[in-house]
Order: sequence, then structure tokens, then C-alpha cells
Amino acid sequence: MAEILDAVLVAGGLGTRMLPASASIAKEALPLVDIPVLTHLAREAVAAGAKRLHIISSPRKDLSSLLADNSWLLEKRSDLDPTILSPFADVEVLVHIQQQALGLANAISTATASINGPFLVLLGDNLLMNNHSTPNDYLASNASAELVSCFAANNLPCVGLVSVEDDEVCNYGVVELDGQRITSIVEKPDKVDAPSNLVLCGRYIFTEDFSDLLNQYELASHGELQSIAIQQHWMDNDGLVGVILDGYQWYDSGSPLPWLKAQIDHALRRSDMNQELKDWLNERLD
Repeated sequence: MAEILDAVLVAGGLGTRMLPASASIAKEALPLVDIPVLTHLAREAVAAGAKRLHIISSPRKDLSSLLADNSWLLEKRSDLDPTILSPFADVEVLVHIQQQALGLANAISTATASINGPFLVLLGDNLLMNNHSTPNDYLASNASAELVSCFAANNLPCVGLVSVEDDEVCNYGVVELDGQRITSIVEKPDKVDAPSNLVLCGRYIFTEDFSDLLNQYELASHGELQSIAIQQHWMDNDGLVGVILDGYQWYDSGSPLPWLKAQIDHALRRSDMNQELKDWLNERLD
């Protein structure tokens, strides 16, 4: 069984829905209260066993400093857990540039020459949180680790799935399942046409044949749905497995109101600030 040692963090998008903020700071650099999105994603991938992190960026973004060793700041904040400022000492971080926003498969293609074997993919504006710890007792999300466990059991490509309300299925890729196997993916259906309420949530394990399939399902023919065509190939052949992620909060830093809700929801679940924030909200809304 091949180990999953590589994780691709896809952060090349322009973040136009977060303008004007995203003109100054990448949406992947935005903090969820006090920890940047990209740091959460990187720690999730490392907790799942990744030894190499591949950041897919765009020509006008510089995200590499987010994962740098900032342990020197402990001189100013000795109360912090040292690993929160230098969590990637034993991990290789590589940055790849996607010159144009041409979809997920095209973004991943910028990193494939540096990857051998199966690999994790995490979308850079999607957080899946089942731990709401503070910087001083940090626990990474288990979402990617659940996919790695599934891959170890099946040796097949797999995708993370989250259940949404019926009225929300029109915003996502919706799957049809036969047991654990995905039999179809329907992009943004009306709720009456949706095969389920289980949707793709930005977590994947792609197998080592991905590079060859990029050539078979080329960008010119499939456009930004190239990755869906590749997943359909897996469905039609050995199989594509769905991993239902229960007990997670799904936070999206891609647009202002969902991100504001994420800040409040996460803070209310944190032991270091939930009561003070709850008291303030009750007073403010009274």
C-alpha cells in the first residue's frame, strides 16, 4: 500500500467575492479568529501524514511566509505553544504557480511533476473543523486523516462528502452513492434533480494515474470540469469512494457573510472566548 506523503493545498484563486479585502490579503491568509486558513489546512494535512506540502498559488500571491518558522516571536509571547509558530519544521513546503485560473485539475497539474504516488488535495478556502481548540492546545482537523484511512482500506481514489440542506444542493457538486462507491456527480442541480444531499467539500485523495489522465481528459476539451471528467473515469473503472464526514463544521472563506458566520461559530465553540462572546452577543441583541 502506497503511503500518502504529499498534500496539495489549492490556493490560486483570485478571491473576487472577497473584494476589496482580497486585493490586499489572500483569502487563504485570512485568519479564523487568530489562525490563518492556510495554517489550518497545512496542519490538517500534516496530521494525516503528509511530509511534503504543495501550495498552488497565483502570480500575484505570496503565501509561503504563512508556513515559515516564526518561533522567534515566542520571545514576545512565551505563553503560546511553540508548535503554533513553527509547526512545519520537518515538512517540505513547495510553492507552484498556476498562471491562469483554469480549474482544479489544471491547478494540481502545476505540482504533479514533484509528486510520486497518491496525494491529498485540500481546497484553500474550505475548512472542515471538528476541533475548536485554541492556539495553546491546538488539535488539527481529522478530515484528511479520515480520507487517508479510507484509502488504506480501499486503495482507491476518494472524496470527502458533507450533507447539506436540500435548498443548498444547487451550490455544489452532488453525488449519488451505491454503498461507499460514487456512481455519479451532478454539478449544481436543482433540488428536485439532486441525487442526494451529499456534496463535495474540498477534500480528495487522487491516485498516481492522475497525471496520465490529465492527458486523456485534456483541458481543451473539458475546461474547468477536467477534474470531474477524471473522477468520472475512476467511477467507470475501478471506482471512486465517498467518505461522509460527520460532525464537522464547514467554513468557507470565499465570501463575506459565510466567513463572518464562521468567525462567530468557531469563537463560540472555543473554550477561551465562548462565554465572553456569548455574553456580548446577548447584550448586543437584547
